[in-house]
Amino acid sequence: MQPQKYHHTSNQMTRESMAAGCDPTKCLHLFHMCLPLLIVSLLIAPRSSDSDVRKMPLDTTHTRVEPVDAWKPEANLYESGFSVREQEPVPRAPEPVTQGDPNCKVDLAFLMDGSWSVGKRRFKIQKDFLAEVAQTINVGVAGPMMGIIQYGDDPVTEISLKTHSNSRELKSAVDKIVQKGGLSNVGKALSYINKQYFSDANGNRGGAPNVAVVLVDGWPTDKVEEASRLARESGINIFFVTIEGPDDNEKQNLVEANFVDKAVCRTNGFFSLPVASWFALRKTVQPLVKRVCDTDRLVCSKTCLNANDIAFVIDGSSSVGTGNFRTVLQFVANVTREFEISDTDTRVGAVQYTYEQRLEFAFGQYNHKAELLNAIKRINYWSGGTSTGAAITYAAEQLFSKSKPNKRKIMIVITDGRSYDDVMAPALAVHRQGVIAYSIGIAWAAQDELEYIATDPDKEHSFFVDEFDNLYKFVPKIIHNICQEFNSQPRN
Repeated sequence: MQPQKYHHTSNQMTRESMAAGCDPTKCLHLFHMCLPLLIVSLLIAPRSSDSDVRKMPLDTTHTRVEPVDAWKPEANLYESGFSVREQEPVPRAPEPVTQGDPNCKVDLAFLMDGSWSVGKRRFKIQKDFLAEVAQTINVGVAGPMMGIIQYGDDPVTEISLKTHSNSRELKSAVDKIVQKGGLSNVGKALSYINKQYFSDANGNRGGAPNVAVVLVDGWPTDKVEEASRLARESGINIFFVTIEGPDDNEKQNLVEANFVDKAVCRTNGFFSLPVASWFALRKTVQPLVKRVCDTDRLVCSKTCLNANDIAFVIDGSSSVGTGNFRTVLQFVANVTREFEISDTDTRVGAVQYTYEQRLEFAFGQYNHKAELLNAIKRINYWSGGTSTGAAITYAAEQLFSKSKPNKRKIMIVITDGRSYDDVMAPALAVHRQGVIAYSIGIAWAAQDELEYIATDPDKEHSFFVDEFDNLYKFVPKIIHNICQEFNSQPRN
């Protein structure tokens, strides 16, 4: 609607018709054309002088005002749909639900430092960093979902995993976060995400890896080691981003020295990211997003610090042969390499069997990965018959009887033929002891025996391959399954 335009035009027309001294017929015709405009003008605005009209500002916020010269007398106003009623506002469409990046399907929680030591300026830098991460990571229901917890004296959920399904909404929500203050109780925050945050009610999707990125200004004011261990054992991948860490003098005041090394899964730099200053924080967005989206390495992280005792029961019978035996040892080494080896994390033992059995090394005999891999390489091929049942019983007596109470007990039996003795009874016995058994059959291995040995369901624990050279194909599947075992089976 353009009332002022018509008001100005109608007055101009009236003055021009009078000044022209037109004959009554023409003036009457002009009067009929202009009458609706005059009525509208009178209804909308008070009568003003010509000078006032010229000074009156035109409302151009909703309509485009054409110059006066653009008015065309021949236009039929009665057919134009002219109306003085204001147009109703169009309701705003809801934000679309985006699919996100399917190559980065993770449930991602950021623990932002809201303690008083951060200050308002650095807290704002933190929010800008999180907003940029939200934009970069491409949030969506088929990709990453992102939430935020602020911690100080106590942790508080600012944004749950299911609150926002696109990056635009998430960025807007980040901007509204207000600093809480308090101490830097990181340990309490890690306990919170483990017990409450990664839940179905909060949007945890189950099939997506759980990732927690902890932003720390300086150092925590409580202990993080125990809370981190419990969180990792629940399958949460913990990353630490430390900004302006303590200097040598300040390290004397730390509640827990080397807290990052105790909190993260591996100390090889993948799970920790030191930042020299707050002003350099934004430079870490791309490398951090790349790390948390590397889901293949996250699978390894879930197993690397799980408390497992893994026993390899290796067929050394004559039918295997020296060359194939070396291939079997390479398979054992490849599986072992994916775990973090220590007395408190994963321990590995090995038994070789023919008609007889031999303990190659016990749980905890080698607590460093390099030493353990060298020990596997040094195992000598024995040669002889095949008594798989007796080997299972021997492994239970020599290895699993010495397992620690908090360790998951895993047995991986490798065989290339039918056993000369019964395997069913020994297998049932170790199952009752809480041992999770995998069977790896090669060439002439008996399918029924593989199923007896394997923990149910067989399809997840029993594998068969025609050639020794194809053993490597089972490594990722076994690693993945052990990871799932850890989160689904009770420990003894």
